[in-house]
Amino acid sequence: SGIGLATAELLRSRGARVAALDLKPDGLPDGILGVQADVTDDAQVKSAVDTVAERFGRLDVVVNNAGIGAVGDVAANSDEEWLRVLDVNVVGMVRVARHALPHLRRSPAAAIVNTCSIVAWAGMQQRTLYSASKGAVYALTLAMAADHVREGIRVNCVAPGSADTPWIDRSLRQAPDLQAARDALNAFQPMGRLVTAEEVAGAIAYLASPLSGASVGTVLAVDGGMHGIRLRPPAGQ
Repeated sequence: SGIGLATAELLRSRGARVAALDLKPDGLPDGILGVQADVTDDAQVKSAVDTVAERFGRLDVVVNNAGIGAVGDVAANSDEEWLRVLDVNVVGMVRVARHALPHLRRSPAAAIVNTCSIVAWAGMQQRTLYSASKGAVYALTLAMAADHVREGIRVNCVAPGSADTPWIDRSLRQAPDLQAARDALNAFQPMGRLVTAEEVAGAIAYLASPLSGASVGTVLAVDGGMHGIRLRPPAGQ
Protein backbone atom coordinates (compact mmCIF):
# COMPACT_ATOMS: atom_id res chain seq x y z
CA SER A 1 0.00 0.00 0.00
CA GLY A 2 1.01 3.64 0.09
CA ILE A 3 4.56 4.28 -1.15
CA GLY A 4 5.16 0.63 -2.09
CA LEU A 5 2.07 0.41 -4.27
CA ALA A 6 2.72 3.80 -5.89
CA THR A 7 6.29 2.76 -6.68
CA ALA A 8 5.26 -0.59 -8.14
CA GLU A 9 2.65 1.08 -10.35
CA LEU A 10 5.06 3.80 -11.53
CA LEU A 11 7.84 1.37 -12.41
CA ARG A 12 5.34 -0.85 -14.21
CA SER A 13 4.03 2.13 -16.20
CA ARG A 14 7.59 2.87 -17.33
CA GLY A 15 8.07 -0.60 -18.73
CA ALA A 16 9.64 -2.49 -15.85
CA ARG A 17 8.64 -6.00 -14.94
CA VAL A 18 7.65 -5.61 -11.29
CA ALA A 19 7.20 -8.05 -8.43
CA ALA A 20 5.91 -7.03 -5.01
CA LEU A 21 6.84 -8.98 -1.90
CA ASP A 22 4.09 -8.63 0.69
CA LEU A 23 2.46 -10.39 3.60
CA LYS A 24 -0.79 -10.44 1.61
CA PRO A 25 0.01 -9.91 -2.07
CA ASP A 26 -3.55 -10.51 -3.30
CA GLY A 27 -5.37 -7.76 -5.17
CA LEU A 28 -2.38 -6.11 -6.81
CA PRO A 29 -2.96 -4.25 -10.08
CA ASP A 30 -2.64 -6.19 -13.31
CA GLY A 31 0.93 -6.64 -14.49
CA ILE A 32 2.48 -6.73 -11.00
CA LEU A 33 3.59 -10.12 -9.74
CA GLY A 34 2.64 -10.63 -6.10
CA VAL A 35 4.85 -12.92 -4.01
CA GLN A 36 4.05 -13.75 -0.41
CA ALA A 37 6.88 -13.09 2.02
CA ASP A 38 7.41 -11.90 5.57
CA VAL A 39 10.66 -9.91 5.70
CA THR A 40 11.30 -11.20 9.22
CA ASP A 41 11.54 -14.77 7.87
CA ASP A 42 14.86 -15.36 6.11
CA ALA A 43 13.75 -18.56 4.37
CA GLN A 44 10.64 -16.88 2.99
CA VAL A 45 12.65 -13.93 1.72
CA LYS A 46 15.18 -16.15 -0.04
CA SER A 47 12.44 -18.20 -1.66
CA ALA A 48 10.58 -15.07 -2.79
CA VAL A 49 13.65 -13.35 -4.25
CA ASP A 50 14.75 -16.50 -6.06
CA THR A 51 11.22 -16.98 -7.41
CA VAL A 52 11.20 -13.46 -8.87
CA ALA A 53 14.65 -13.82 -10.40
CA GLU A 54 13.70 -17.15 -11.97
CA ARG A 55 10.36 -15.84 -13.24
CA PHE A 56 11.84 -12.70 -14.81
CA GLY A 57 15.20 -14.19 -15.81
CA ARG A 58 17.14 -11.40 -14.10
CA LEU A 59 17.00 -8.92 -11.23
CA ASP A 60 18.08 -5.32 -11.75
CA VAL A 61 16.46 -3.26 -9.01
CA VAL A 62 15.52 -3.86 -5.39
CA VAL A 63 13.32 -1.38 -3.54
CA ASN A 64 13.41 -1.98 0.21
CA ASN A 65 10.22 -0.36 1.43
CA ALA A 66 8.69 -2.71 4.01
CA GLY A 67 8.35 -0.95 7.34
CA ILE A 68 6.20 -0.42 10.42
CA GLY A 69 5.78 2.60 12.65
CA ALA A 70 6.04 3.22 16.37
CA VAL A 71 4.98 6.11 18.59
CA GLY A 72 6.38 7.25 21.93
CA ASP A 73 9.44 8.47 23.77
CA VAL A 74 12.32 6.26 24.88
CA ALA A 75 10.33 4.85 27.78
CA ALA A 76 7.14 4.14 25.86
CA ASN A 77 7.92 0.97 23.93
CA SER A 78 8.63 -2.50 25.31
CA ASP A 79 11.71 -4.52 24.44
CA GLU A 80 9.50 -6.73 22.31
CA GLU A 81 8.30 -3.76 20.26
CA TRP A 82 11.85 -2.47 19.84
CA LEU A 83 12.95 -5.84 18.52
CA ARG A 84 9.92 -6.15 16.24
CA VAL A 85 10.34 -2.71 14.64
CA LEU A 86 14.08 -3.12 14.14
CA ASP A 87 13.57 -6.63 12.76
CA VAL A 88 11.15 -5.35 10.11
CA ASN A 89 12.59 -1.92 9.33
CA VAL A 90 16.31 -2.74 9.39
CA VAL A 91 17.03 -6.47 9.37
CA GLY A 92 14.22 -6.99 6.87
CA MET A 93 16.15 -4.84 4.39
CA VAL A 94 19.30 -6.82 5.15
CA ARG A 95 17.56 -10.10 4.38
CA VAL A 96 16.18 -8.90 1.05
CA ALA A 97 19.51 -7.38 -0.01
CA ARG A 98 21.46 -10.45 1.11
CA HIS A 99 19.48 -12.77 -1.12
CA ALA A 100 19.24 -10.30 -4.00
CA LEU A 101 23.00 -9.70 -4.25
CA PRO A 102 23.87 -12.86 -6.24
CA HIS A 103 21.29 -11.88 -8.85
CA LEU A 104 22.18 -8.16 -8.86
CA ARG A 105 25.84 -8.97 -9.50
CA ARG A 106 24.80 -10.34 -12.90
CA SER A 107 22.83 -7.21 -13.84
CA PRO A 108 24.28 -4.52 -16.14
CA ALA A 109 22.45 -1.79 -14.20
CA ALA A 110 21.96 -2.95 -10.63
CA ALA A 111 20.44 -0.66 -8.01
CA ILE A 112 19.10 -0.90 -4.48
CA VAL A 113 16.87 1.86 -3.12
CA ASN A 114 16.04 1.85 0.58
CA THR A 115 13.19 3.83 2.13
CA CYS A 116 14.59 5.91 4.96
CA SER A 117 12.96 8.99 6.57
CA ILE A 118 13.93 12.51 7.57
CA VAL A 119 13.58 11.37 11.19
CA ALA A 120 16.91 9.61 10.65
CA TRP A 121 18.58 12.96 11.29
CA ALA A 122 15.80 15.37 12.34
CA GLY A 123 14.67 14.91 15.93
CA MET A 124 10.90 14.66 16.14
CA GLN A 125 8.78 14.20 19.24
CA GLN A 126 7.28 10.81 20.08
CA ARG A 127 9.20 8.95 17.38
CA THR A 128 12.17 7.51 19.31
CA LEU A 129 11.94 3.90 18.19
CA TYR A 130 10.93 4.70 14.62
CA SER A 131 13.71 7.31 14.38
CA ALA A 132 16.29 4.83 15.65
CA SER A 133 15.23 2.32 13.01
CA LYS A 134 15.47 4.87 10.20
CA GLY A 135 18.82 6.15 11.48
CA ALA A 136 20.02 2.59 11.11
CA VAL A 137 18.65 2.47 7.55
CA TYR A 138 20.59 5.65 6.72
CA ALA A 139 23.86 4.16 8.04
CA LEU A 140 23.08 0.81 6.38
CA THR A 141 22.60 2.53 3.02
CA LEU A 142 25.98 4.27 3.17
CA ALA A 143 27.80 1.10 4.27
CA MET A 144 26.16 -0.98 1.55
CA ALA A 145 26.99 1.66 -1.05
CA ALA A 146 30.65 1.49 -0.09
CA ASP A 147 30.69 -2.30 -0.08
CA HIS A 148 29.08 -2.85 -3.47
CA VAL A 149 29.83 0.15 -5.71
CA ARG A 150 32.82 -1.61 -7.30
CA GLU A 151 30.60 -4.57 -8.09
CA GLY A 152 28.46 -2.25 -10.18
CA ILE A 153 25.63 -2.15 -7.64
CA ARG A 154 24.47 1.33 -6.67
CA VAL A 155 22.83 1.74 -3.26
CA ASN A 156 20.87 4.87 -2.34
CA CYS A 157 17.87 5.82 -0.24
CA VAL A 158 14.92 8.19 -0.19
CA ALA A 159 13.97 10.09 2.93
CA PRO A 160 10.30 11.05 2.93
CA GLY A 161 8.78 13.54 5.34
CA SER A 162 5.18 13.18 6.47
CA ALA A 163 3.61 11.27 3.60
CA ASP A 164 -0.09 10.84 2.92
CA THR A 165 -0.25 7.06 3.34
CA PRO A 166 -2.63 4.59 5.00
CA TRP A 167 -0.35 4.54 8.08
CA ILE A 168 -0.75 8.30 8.57
CA ASP A 169 -4.47 8.01 7.98
CA ARG A 170 -4.81 5.33 10.65
CA SER A 171 -2.83 7.48 13.09
CA LEU A 172 -5.01 10.52 12.44
CA ARG A 173 -8.19 8.51 12.96
CA GLN A 174 -7.18 7.97 16.58
CA ALA A 175 -7.60 11.70 17.23
CA PRO A 176 -10.90 12.98 18.70
CA ASP A 177 -11.36 15.30 15.70
CA LEU A 178 -10.05 13.73 12.49
CA GLN A 179 -10.33 16.86 10.35
CA ALA A 180 -8.73 19.07 12.98
CA ALA A 181 -5.84 16.64 13.31
CA ARG A 182 -5.37 16.51 9.53
CA ASP A 183 -5.52 20.32 9.26
CA ALA A 184 -2.91 20.68 12.02
CA LEU A 185 -0.59 18.19 10.34
CA ASN A 186 -0.93 19.96 6.99
CA ALA A 187 -0.26 23.34 8.63
CA PHE A 188 2.97 21.96 10.08
CA GLN A 189 4.28 21.25 6.58
CA PRO A 190 6.18 24.06 4.79
CA MET A 191 4.13 23.41 1.64
CA GLY A 192 0.90 23.33 3.61
CA ARG A 193 0.25 19.71 2.67
CA LEU A 194 1.64 16.23 3.11
CA VAL A 195 4.03 14.62 0.65
CA THR A 196 2.20 12.24 -1.69
CA ALA A 197 3.10 8.59 -2.15
CA GLU A 198 3.46 9.30 -5.87
CA GLU A 199 6.11 11.98 -5.20
CA VAL A 200 8.16 9.52 -3.15
CA ALA A 201 7.70 6.90 -5.86
CA GLY A 202 9.09 9.35 -8.42
CA ALA A 203 12.25 9.79 -6.35
CA ILE A 204 12.63 6.03 -5.95
CA ALA A 205 12.19 5.51 -9.68
CA TYR A 206 14.91 8.08 -10.40
CA LEU A 207 17.42 6.42 -8.05
CA ALA A 208 16.52 3.02 -9.52
CA SER A 209 17.14 4.24 -13.06
CA PRO A 210 20.40 4.47 -15.00
CA LEU A 211 19.56 8.19 -15.25
CA SER A 212 21.03 8.42 -11.73
CA GLY A 213 24.09 6.37 -12.69
CA ALA A 214 26.48 8.61 -10.75
CA SER A 215 24.37 8.63 -7.58
CA VAL A 216 25.89 6.30 -4.97
CA GLY A 217 25.28 6.57 -1.24
CA THR A 218 22.82 9.38 -1.91
CA VAL A 219 20.03 10.30 0.48
CA LEU A 220 17.27 12.01 -1.50
CA ALA A 221 14.91 13.94 0.77
CA VAL A 222 11.27 14.10 -0.31
CA ASP A 223 9.95 16.06 2.64
CA GLY A 224 8.45 19.26 1.24
CA GLY A 225 11.24 21.26 2.86
CA MET A 226 10.40 20.12 6.39
CA HIS A 227 14.01 19.63 7.40
CA GLY A 228 15.98 21.89 5.10
CA ILE A 229 14.13 25.20 5.33
CA ARG A 230 12.74 27.46 8.04
CA LEU A 231 9.82 29.78 7.31
CA ARG A 232 8.64 32.85 9.18
CA PRO A 233 5.09 32.62 10.53
CA PRO A 234 2.48 34.15 8.22
CA ALA A 235 1.72 37.82 8.85
CA GLY A 236 -0.56 38.31 11.79
CA GLN A 237 0.43 35.15 13.60
